[in-house]
Amino acid sequence: MLVQKYKDMISAKSVIRQLAEFAAARGKEIGYENVFDYSLGNPSVPVPQEFTDEMMRLLQNEPTNKLHGYSPNPGIYSVRETVAESLKRRFDIPYKAEHIFMATGAAGALAHAFRLVTEPGDEILTFAPFFPEYNPYVNLTGAVLKIVPPDTGSFQINFDEFERMLNPKVMAVLINTPNNPSGIVYSTDTIKKLAAILCDKQKEYGHDIYIISDEPYREIVFDGVDAPCVSALYDNTIMCYSFSKSLSLPGERIGYVAVNPKCSGAEYMVNMCVQISRGTGHNCPPSIIQLAVSKVLDLTADLSVYERNMNLIYDELKALDFTVVRPGGTFYIFPKALEEDAKAFCEKALKYDLILVPGDSFGAPGFFRMAYCIDTEKVERSFYALEKFVREEY
Repeated sequence: MLVQKYKDMISAKSVIRQLAEFAAARGKEIGYENVFDYSLGNPSVPVPQEFTDEMMRLLQNEPTNKLHGYSPNPGIYSVRETVAESLKRRFDIPYKAEHIFMATGAAGALAHAFRLVTEPGDEILTFAPFFPEYNPYVNLTGAVLKIVPPDTGSFQINFDEFERMLNPKVMAVLINTPNNPSGIVYSTDTIKKLAAILCDKQKEYGHDIYIISDEPYREIVFDGVDAPCVSALYDNTIMCYSFSKSLSLPGERIGYVAVNPKCSGAEYMVNMCVQISRGTGHNCPPSIIQLAVSKVLDLTADLSVYERNMNLIYDELKALDFTVVRPGGTFYIFPKALEEDAKAFCEKALKYDLILVPGDSFGAPGFFRMAYCIDTEKVERSFYALEKFVREEY
């Protein structure tokens, strides 16, 4: 007999993926260059040449069993050591290899982090707007994801609602900064306030409360924005990172869990991740990709394209009288729709070959997301369609 909960999920398919499929089909009809597809957060800038060069060197010079064999369960030791050294150098936190677990992207890292610190029935709090896939990521572990309503004026943390929702069943708080979908970066003051509240609640409840910090956009921060390292401000932090965005490598599925050395239980967590892998299948990420990224840890793709696109889109939206909070990073912007029903707004936009994602599944009805990881030339051409859409429909 098939498991009903997974059958039920078929009808609740990701709206982002549905819109991306619509855009692809529409592109076959009119040419994809004429579809202004802001649906999918798929990095658009080339990988660094140094990564490509290292891949070529590995393939030409190293034994195939080293490149294509299974890696050790926690990841290749030399890679973990190099990741730890990079984090220590950048953030002044004494990471060592034993605090690093290589994972299949940020999703794989999160899959381990949730299982490290929750039992079925425990609660994890996260803040709207949030990445919709957090729902299955958490709820299919047996833990329960609870959503703190957004502060739509700033998209920083809504602390009044957060404190109201805290209770002894909360074992972890899941944060994503820089944030998908808002593009907002949580400030140092925001993280310090969050940390102070959690320190108090740990004493009150008599158990640890962990921050699980989802950081795939950590390197995409715009000039002058206050972007603190969460692990430097709260000891019980489990960092989940992916190279998908910083190096434009989403298809290679490579990231890591970095356990703060001061974290309660830090000495057990990486070995526990190995055991978690036995039940999730998120184990032994590709050896060749681990080796290649370890040589380019302090490099990024040309991320300046995203800031240029953001400035163009932000200015255009403001000129058209949209209410929108200026992003501090990522490649997303999250304006308020021009009517209460963002789904209806985005449906109307399709007539103009504008593919926009309604904010309902992100926990912020009435808003919509634009993923501007597309060519700048296409961003500029999309403004004619956007202006026509606003003029004719509103």
